[in-house]
Amino acid sequence: MKRITIAIDGFSSCGKSTMAKDLAREIGYVYIDTGAMYRTVALYALRQGLIVDGQIDEAALRSQMDRIGITFRLNEETGRPDTFLNGNCVEGEIRSMEVSRHVSRVAALGFVREAMVEQQRRMGQEKGVVLDGRDIGTVVFPDAEMKVFVTASAAIRAQRRFDELTAKGETCDYDEILRNVEERDRIDTTREIAPLRQAPDAVVLDNSHMTIEGQKEWLMRLYQQRAAE
Repeated sequence: MKRITIAIDGFSSCGKSTMAKDLAREIGYVYIDTGAMYRTVALYALRQGLIVDGQIDEAALRSQMDRIGITFRLNEETGRPDTFLNGNCVEGEIRSMEVSRHVSRVAALGFVREAMVEQQRRMGQEKGVVLDGRDIGTVVFPDAEMKVFVTASAAIRAQRRFDELTAKGETCDYDEILRNVEERDRIDTTREIAPLRQAPDAVVLDNSHMTIEGQKEWLMRLYQQRAAE
């Protein structure tokens, strides 16, 4: 089978990262967590006090983009890559509700997207990669041989996010998470630069009522078809 580029796009909290990581491990590909990259920029901005009352100091963030070094390292215990900011692991922090509240607005900034897309293209230029995000199949790798667009109802996505945070011991409110999911959908689909949309040649995966195993089997079948073409 030939080595291909796999682009998995879709709405927030659809489990894109989990399915992309599992698929990459199963087929021996490199996984690039593009969503984690934007979350890391948001975390950096929060740490530096560049987000106050929901407002981003765009000029300051733009001037500091070259200070944001994002890398991925395989976690031997989990078998999955962890995200590092300037050499420090931030995998747990970037998944917090605080980062979730601001990441869509940070990701909508043109200079942020430009910097992240450039990094993503460099990482994936040799093929044999799996990437997930909002614009992988439409902007980053429009020629990807396999494109998947993942969706699920907002209520189900909010419940999944609630369960994930609760399992980590975080105190959270389901209604707040649902509002966050719906707001992120609005921002992601209406932003001027690279809005979330389904690529014409993407295959839709509605996983509202699918099991993890069902998803894995569905993705593996599609991969085998695309890699054999």
